[in-house]
Amino acid sequence: MSLLRRRVTATSGETGQAPAAPRSEAANGVAMRLRNVVKEYGGGVHALRGVSVEIDTGDQVAVVGPSGSGKTTMLTILGTLERPSSGEVQVAGRDTVKASDAELSGLRAHEIGFVFQGFHLQDGMNAVDNVATGMLYTGLPIRERRDLARAALERVGLGHRLTHRPPQLSGGERQRVAIARALAKRPVIILADEPTGNLDSKSGAEVLALLHQLAADGATLVLITHDEHIAEGFPRRIQMRDGEIVGDERQTVTNASIPTIPDRHERPTVTSATVPSIQADIVGDEQR
Repeated sequence: MSLLRRRVTATSGETGQAPAAPRSEAANGVAMRLRNVVKEYGGGVHALRGVSVEIDTGDQVAVVGPSGSGKTTMLTILGTLERPSSGEVQVAGRDTVKASDAELSGLRAHEIGFVFQGFHLQDGMNAVDNVATGMLYTGLPIRERRDLARAALERVGLGHRLTHRPPQLSGGERQRVAIARALAKRPVIILADEPTGNLDSKSGAEVLALLHQLAADGATLVLITHDEHIAEGFPRRIQMRDGEIVGDERQTVTNASIPTIPDRHERPTVTSATVPSIQADIVGDEQR
């Protein structure tokens, strides 16, 4: 059985694992759908005001807008990290509004990869263990998770940094570790929130190129940014302001607008069967 197809169903006597679910198929080619979604916070803050949008399977979408426009709130709802105050949300073919917390944990663990502006790596762990820890709740044994972590790190060009810890890595390399953690189980959806915000321009361009390359393998990519230049490199751009979508357009993207990654090292071939994704709410791992 492929490592990607192994699933462990959590029981009442188990802890530290998200309930497993079979790999889902998006309904009618739609990876994510919001209908009339409203999100309100205390004090009368309206983060989203009746947002409706569909994102097709395999689409690459940049959501752009100023601070406070609601773009990050929309991303957290798409990633099932928050629930809407009202409206309908469907992710990977599932109704996430009606789903239980355990079901949402399983969805994040097996279907969604997260990449954040902050790398969220543990300084005391090397690159392999930082990535392997991201698969803790899948129920895979530690040895298999480390094998998958090494494959993912090789794929993002860090085969020569497997035993390095975050303080020994550059900002761009740390973000690549975070991306490897997100793609290690080969998610159907990749959600990125300002992934280049803490990087210099060269490292940022390389990270964006890597995300585009990974999405070209078939994953749906949604990236949040305030930078219009970054949004120009995406086939679809959604503009937000004051909690509403004020623009949604397709655009032609040329190869020149998507920077390529310098191939400084020969990288081994990694097939879809060897590179699996992650889940966002992991805080630890078992003893080795």
